[in-house]
Amino acid sequence: MNYQEILNQGSKILKIKEIKSYNLDTEILLSSTLNLDRSQLLLNLDKKIKDQEKKKFFNFIQRRSKNEPVAYITGYKEFWKSNFKVDRNVLIPRPDTEIIIEQVLKQLDINSSKKILDIGTGCGCIIISIINERRRCFGVGIDISKNAVKLAKYNAKIQHIDNRIKFLNSDIDNFCGDKYDLIISNPPYIKHHKINGLEKDIKNHEPKIALDGGIDGYNKIRLIIKKSSTLIKKKGKLFLELGINQTRETLKILNLNGFYKTKVIKDLASKNRCIISTKI
Repeated sequence: MNYQEILNQGSKILKIKEIKSYNLDTEILLSSTLNLDRSQLLLNLDKKIKDQEKKKFFNFIQRRSKNEPVAYITGYKEFWKSNFKVDRNVLIPRPDTEIIIEQVLKQLDINSSKKILDIGTGCGCIIISIINERRRCFGVGIDISKNAVKLAKYNAKIQHIDNRIKFLNSDIDNFCGDKYDLIISNPPYIKHHKINGLEKDIKNHEPKIALDGGIDGYNKIRLIIKKSSTLIKKKGKLFLELGINQTRETLKILNLNGFYKTKVIKDLASKNRCIISTKI
C-alpha cells in the first residue's frame, strides 16, 4: 500500500464519522506518522508505507474519528511562527489569538525592554511568541495547572528563551509579583451552561477549567482585571481576549478598575475579539 492509497482509506473513515476537515486531517496525521512535512508527503504519494507506520496511522485515524483534536494526537500545534507542544492539559492555540501578538508587538519597539505578565499561560504560546520577537523583554507566565506550567517551560526551553521567561504555578488570586509594563490574558470566558453546546472536539477533550467563565462568562475576566490593576505600572497596558459579545460589559469592568483609553480589535471574522486598555 502506498501513501495515496492509505490517505484514501483514512479520509473515507473520517468522512463516514462526519469529521468536516477529513482530507486535511488525514494528510496531517499521515505526515506526523511518517515524520514528514505535508508538502513532502504530497510529493511522494507513490512511496510504500511500512507495516509499523500503517498501524500507527490507523491508530491516529481511530482517535480522530472519536473527535479527538488533531493537535492532541500529533502533540503539536503551529502558532505565530513556531510549533508548540500541546496536550489535553492546555487549550489548543487558535489563529484568532495571534491578534494579541500583533497588537502587543505594535506597542513594543524592537529595542523595548519591558516586563510582561501572561495570566493563564497554558502552553505558553502567547508570551513565548512575544519574547521571541522582542529580545530585550522579560516575561512571566502563570497558570493554575501544574501540567500546563510544565508544558510551557518545555516550549520555552526548546525555543532557547527559557532564560528570559519564568513560568509559575499560581492562580491570579494568590499571585504577588513586581509591577509589569504589559499584562496579557486569554481568560476562560464561555458561559457555564454553554459548555455542552460546544463542538465535540472542544467540549469532550479540551480542559474545561480553561473554558468555563462561570454563570455569566465574566468570573475570571472580573478577577483578572481587578488583580491586574494592582500588578500593572501606571500607563501600563492590559491586553484581553474576549468572547464576541463581551465587549460592552468588559469595558465597564475596566473603567471601574482604573483602565481607560480602550481600543477594541476585531478578529479574522470581523468580530470584536481583543481589548487594549491603559491603566491611569
